[in-house]
Amino acid sequence: MTRLGRIRTEAVAAGRSFLRRRTAVFFTFFFPVILVVIFGALVRTQPTGGGLFAEPAGYYIPGYLAVVVLFTPLSRVGSEIARHRDGGRFEKLATTPLSRAEWLLAHTLVNVGIIGAASLLILGLVLAVTDATLIVSPALAALPVFVAVAVALFCGLGAVLGALADSQDGVIAASNTVALPLLFLSETFVTPSLLPEWFLPAVAASPLTYFARGTRAITFEGGAWAGDLFVLSALAAVFLAVGAYAVPRTE
Repeated sequence: MTRLGRIRTEAVAAGRSFLRRRTAVFFTFFFPVILVVIFGALVRTQPTGGGLFAEPAGYYIPGYLAVVVLFTPLSRVGSEIARHRDGGRFEKLATTPLSRAEWLLAHTLVNVGIIGAASLLILGLVLAVTDATLIVSPALAALPVFVAVAVALFCGLGAVLGALADSQDGVIAASNTVALPLLFLSETFVTPSLLPEWFLPAVAASPLTYFARGTRAITFEGGAWAGDLFVLSALAAVFLAVGAYAVPRTE
């Protein structure tokens, strides 16, 4: 079997496995929808009011997208590694030509498809229930690219967490510990002006910051976004390489 065939076969198996777990499907789409309804439709933004949600509704589109782009790949890939390890499946995979990089790439492609669909749902919901407006321009074509690259990045990080954690519960705890600070401290829901100046270098070090800046430039500000995509892509390549190395071969 060719490399493409091995990746395709593993991706099909991973996709079917995800669809069979209906609870996982439900919460992949339901959790970000709840956030949009609570913060977008009920709490609402208060421009010029100061504090949280003081920006126009369109400013927070990257934050809503970041919820599914960040949380889902971290937990799904990490949990998949823990599940494979507990079931001794990596020993079986070691007897096949499928490499660790091919395994991670296949699962990354599945996550890109799932999260791409969820992101489209979230974007439509934000536009429907909030006052957010979308800048319609050719740059919108780059928005799916930002989503796909960010998903790949966090799939790589999820693989590292899955390899380091000793159980599926450990993966969930570790992914939440990493994801929650990133979500609120990466120019998504909390503006840099609300943070102390000494903390801003940490914001710039977050990969999610470049996703938020780039998608905001496309959807809300109409500014330059290519530099953010370049940085995000470079980081994604590094995290995928490290993640592929971290995937267990045998236990």
